[in-house]
Amino acid sequence: MTAFTVIKLDACGDYELSYEGVLRERTDAFICVEAEFKFSDRDLGYIKLRRGDRFREWFYADRWFNIFRVEDGETNALKGWYCNVTRPPIIEPNRVAAEDLCLDLLVYPDGRTLLLDEDDFAVLNLPKGDVEKAWQAVGAIRRLVEKCLPPFDEIRVK
Repeated sequence: MTAFTVIKLDACGDYELSYEGVLRERTDAFICVEAEFKFSDRDLGYIKLRRGDRFREWFYADRWFNIFRVEDGETNALKGWYCNVTRPPIIEPNRVAAEDLCLDLLVYPDGRTLLLDEDDFAVLNLPKGDVEKAWQAVGAIRRLVEKCLPPFDEIRVK
């Protein structure tokens, strides 16, 4: 198990926060990190994040998104996947940094999706090419969900 640092940057590349996890897998296409939610409990209205929840996080070398599988820290129940639209990350030997573009997609265990933070994304005043890539990323995530492709292969359609 290799200690690994995850760094969240804002859309301008400025530091927002960082946390420690463990590197679980590294390929040319992605890295996978496991981390424990160590922040204060947060009820976001559409998902509750609690201290001790476990995240498995995929950062893709050439994709404009990352995906966090969220598991309840006490019951091990899958809460869903939180997908962040980002510029492609900078992946280094012991850390990853990604510029968050505010636009997010929550995927529930049954495959329902909820698009989040469109208003925050709209006011970023991003270059046109970045806006197009961000919306393409949302479409790419939705296609993975519809086809139940990894990491969404646990979706339980009702």
